[in-house]
Amino acid sequence: MNWKKVISSAALASVVTAALTACGGGGEAVKPADVKPAADDPNEKAELVIYSNSGDSQESWNERFGNALKEKFPNYTITYLQKQPNNGLKELLTAGQTIDIYWDSIGGFMDGLINNGMQLDMTDLAKKHNVDMGRLEPVVADSIKQIDSAKMYGIPVFNNNMVLYYNKDIFDKFGVPYPKDGMTWTEANKLAKEVTRSEAGKQYVGLSSSQTHMLPMNQFSIPFVDSANKPTIFSNEKWKEYFETVFVEPAKAPGYREYMRAHKDAMPYRNEFLKDRELAMFAWLSSIVFVFPEDFQAMNWDMVSLPTFESLPGVGSQPYPTYFAVTSMSKQPDQAMKVIKHLISDEVQMKLSKLGVMPVLKNEEVKKAYGQESKFKDKNLKASFYNKFAPMATQTLFDKTLLTPYAKTVPKLMLDPDYNTVFRAAEEETTKKIEEAQKATK
Repeated sequence: MNWKKVISSAALASVVTAALTACGGGGEAVKPADVKPAADDPNEKAELVIYSNSGDSQESWNERFGNALKEKFPNYTITYLQKQPNNGLKELLTAGQTIDIYWDSIGGFMDGLINNGMQLDMTDLAKKHNVDMGRLEPVVADSIKQIDSAKMYGIPVFNNNMVLYYNKDIFDKFGVPYPKDGMTWTEANKLAKEVTRSEAGKQYVGLSSSQTHMLPMNQFSIPFVDSANKPTIFSNEKWKEYFETVFVEPAKAPGYREYMRAHKDAMPYRNEFLKDRELAMFAWLSSIVFVFPEDFQAMNWDMVSLPTFESLPGVGSQPYPTYFAVTSMSKQPDQAMKVIKHLISDEVQMKLSKLGVMPVLKNEEVKKAYGQESKFKDKNLKASFYNKFAPMATQTLFDKTLLTPYAKTVPKLMLDPDYNTVFRAAEEETTKKIEEAQKATK
């Protein structure tokens, strides 16, 4: 679905647009045709501001991108602005801050870029600077088209997907074989029941998943919203199969629901896996191990590929790319484009891959280098590439808003799988949220 159907021109002429005018843009976007091609001059100077809603630290930015950009563009002054609790994107824009490059994961990209009127069609810029999208994984490269099929609002620079982590100590305790790459959900759920046990007054549960990631990255590629701007949670029957297989089936094991009730009706999550170590298997982002390295280093774990559906053999989650975008307010779009182009070069992608940042290239050598220089190079990191990606579902401006009500249904169904009641209530809540969002843009 094209986002233009659900956002009015008035929304783009909001107070944020006024802030862009105050930045010196005169209220008009700088188009590639308005600027001369940047010379390939090693002494070329530029001043660029890069911002992300991700909240990534300056240290993380420098390790992954900043140092590489400083080496490539020694005469560029590149400032990375980190999101602060009381000084986010809207506050910066209102204060007149120019942002040349905006980056964020697919989950927040549209909300940050488009809802703030910063989008720029980068198609001509990409052609001018010979950006070869054919070098990227096809599903990842095409994912930007799910935002607008006719325009390029960003370029994927790194990626993510879902894998299955497991606590080896729990499997050893009960003498149960470890999970393996290529399992189906049927096999994983059977294995989960074998390690959902109570011992010495301690309850262990077999399998859980991060619903806030599994839902938008679902293997059936079901969108949250259909072409008529209606929520799909009740109308699309594939959701029931997905919820039943991924979330509800593991909870049927004796002791599992009692465990949830003892934990305020919540599904087992990060703390139960990393801290309490009572959860045997957890489906989570492939990159999460690098987000919580100390917690993972303190436990005996490994990972395998995300289980698959029998009806979709070899198909894992949808990709979860992070896009970098030249903004409409940038006065140096050519230089900003050069920066982004360098980030998808073989050189930088190889560096990222070795660090454990999932690359976007389809280059096999780059993928094989994944995690080689990380703290976890002895783990089964190649599991991240075992499955092929599921096709990307259509992205809409409502997805971020609907994620919470969709996710709230998961523990409810795990405790009492009354799909009609739970899905109908979720449909009513999400429909109301869509209507509220549409009114806010009028």
